[in-house]
Amino acid sequence: MSRNERTAVITGGAQGIGRRTAELFAERGYRIAIIDLHSSVETVKAIEAKSGEVLGYAGDIASENSVEQFARHVFDRYGYADVLVNNAGISLISPAEHTELSDYRRMLDVNLVAPFLLAKTFGQKMLDAGHGSIVNVASVAGLVGIADRAAYNASKHGVIGLTRTLAAEWGGRGVRVNAVCPGWVKTEMDTADQARGSYNDGDITGRIPMARFASPDDVARAIFFLADGEESSFINGHALTVDGGWTADGSWESLRLGKRSQ
Repeated sequence: MSRNERTAVITGGAQGIGRRTAELFAERGYRIAIIDLHSSVETVKAIEAKSGEVLGYAGDIASENSVEQFARHVFDRYGYADVLVNNAGISLISPAEHTELSDYRRMLDVNLVAPFLLAKTFGQKMLDAGHGSIVNVASVAGLVGIADRAAYNASKHGVIGLTRTLAAEWGGRGVRVNAVCPGWVKTEMDTADQARGSYNDGDITGRIPMARFASPDDVARAIFFLADGEESSFINGHALTVDGGWTADGSWESLRLGKRSQ
């Protein structure tokens, strides 16, 4: 099957990593289906301007009914989904002792329950066909602890656990499941988080050996690599860090900064 006969479903495609991922898959010849709580009209316009085929749908991925309706639209239009990218997510910066239970539960609903719901919904068709690929967008916060993010960290650790479990269950039936773990990415979410005053650009670039934020394109290319069977046919159950070395470097600050080119 050529790529221009393949379909990629991408959650959270209205902005940031999701938008760039949708654009990249379209550039590589995939038909695109996007679900986002916000309007994805700008992403749709950008893809259609380059003669891509795209379906935009506004809905809450944490709602079973919304996901079922979205899936019907996708299957009615395209018949099948070869790739699912569970990208949509929300952030919460709050000390654990001040985190409201309702906020904690909403974080899990969007960041962990929704990827399971979408994987179950689209994965069943993939299993029936005997092929497919799912990429879950986790985070370095799913690999290490980061203070003031108890809900977010727990959700992303859960995404990695979900990824590995689905890979174990479905890999032998033709469906690969992997995850990407971005570090800090320059997106609208980062802008909103920094506006709360809890960190700044220097806090991040000072910690990353490559001394910069990731771009949405950096993460989108890693997603494409894991999703596309021609690129990564024997990779299954893997959590790929895209963090500029954040989780690899245990150096203290003066040692780390001293290793940078002047």
